Amino acid sequence: MKKVNVISLGCSKNLVDSELLLKQLAHAGYRIETDAENSDAEVVVVNTCGFIGDAKEESVNTILEQVERKKAGIVKKLLVMGCLSQRYGDDLKTEIPEVDAFFGKFDWKGILAALGHPYEEALRHQRQLTTPGHYAYLKIAEGCNRTCSYCAIPIMTGKYQSRAMEEILEECRELVKHGVKELLVIAQDLTYYGTDLYGGNKLAELIERISDIPGVEWIKLHYAYPAAFPVELLKVMRERDNVCKYLDIALQHCSDHMLKMMRRGIDKRKTVELVEKIRKEVPGIFLRTTLMTGHPGETEEDFTELCEFVERMKFERLGVFPYSHEEDTYCDLHYEDNVPEDVKRQRAEKIMELQAAVSEKLNNSLIGNVFKVLVDRKEENYYVGRTEHDSPEVDPEVLIEGATDLQIGNFYWVRITGADEYDLYGSIAKETSAE
Repeated sequence: MKKVNVISLGCSKNLVDSELLLKQLAHAGYRIETDAENSDAEVVVVNTCGFIGDAKEESVNTILEQVERKKAGIVKKLLVMGCLSQRYGDDLKTEIPEVDAFFGKFDWKGILAALGHPYEEALRHQRQLTTPGHYAYLKIAEGCNRTCSYCAIPIMTGKYQSRAMEEILEECRELVKHGVKELLVIAQDLTYYGTDLYGGNKLAELIERISDIPGVEWIKLHYAYPAAFPVELLKVMRERDNVCKYLDIALQHCSDHMLKMMRRGIDKRKTVELVEKIRKEVPGIFLRTTLMTGHPGETEEDFTELCEFVERMKFERLGVFPYSHEEDTYCDLHYEDNVPEDVKRQRAEKIMELQAAVSEKLNNSLIGNVFKVLVDRKEENYYVGRTEHDSPEVDPEVLIEGATDLQIGNFYWVRITGADEYDLYGSIAKETSAE
């Protein structure tokens, strides 16, 4: 049996694509590894990201690392797929001829064919999970119909395509059957779900039906869009215990000037009203947002307004990234990239400094409270888990002290005993688990 190492870069949506490929490869008889360092695998597949400059650089560097392993005779066949390959495949063929073949983002059939195996249609929705067995990402749509000025994703993934609701529900049931307790629902734009397929927004109905599936303990929602937000979703979040009080909604900016230049379809007043409505309708919700600094035309006044917005709104979770000028986007065609790179990064660092103060104050306010915590792993003297307000990789974790026999993938009641800017510390509050 040959071994294949699939290296998945970028976002969780890319990870799902890799997991679909892994299932096909396992069925074809390969031993599989994921993101393995110093692997002796004869076949390597790099699933690339092409979202922003840093991600593209990481993808190219990863390919070049595998080229060196191929030159050393370790790797026999090197294949590249994903967003970067989808968009720049012809250029990459010229620049890195050592790669055996480049494939688009969704060309699993081509990859299997290049390895001499047929694509098994019966397995098209089945995945080999790379996450711990108790949680999985659930992708409900591909593509995006938004026209944000800075974003190249629609160029790579095409128009929005909702998956059929019954197909998604069947996948959920299969995941639960195999031990998954937490579903992390993802799409480039969750809040457009169903509009293309059913003639109207169906996100609230979909989440309600997922929550009805026995064994689904937690549902978390990622990548909502603020314009035309489906407010009927809030009732589902409020009333369903297994729909976590957590929402990832990327706002990008707050000044009317920048929101217009970014083509976000919303202004500051409506943004603030939406955030206030979400918090009112779903008491106790934690909001994660993403902001951008250095978009073309961002003035010092715009940035000052953004800083004040961060301090005023006190988002429970927040990330920020400097603007990256991408080819063929609206920005590339209509705007000059006129904010210096060092200014972009300095502004991003300033936002994170402000958010660190917000996070530290919030975390300290949680000391003494008891939370239901899902244990992900053990590290040295700690078990590490998350509350319903936290998603893997991007949010704070709970480091559980003094416990010796917790089960990975189980829920426990944990009392918070300490905190810092981005993590919580706790101890088991009850002898029994929270299953």
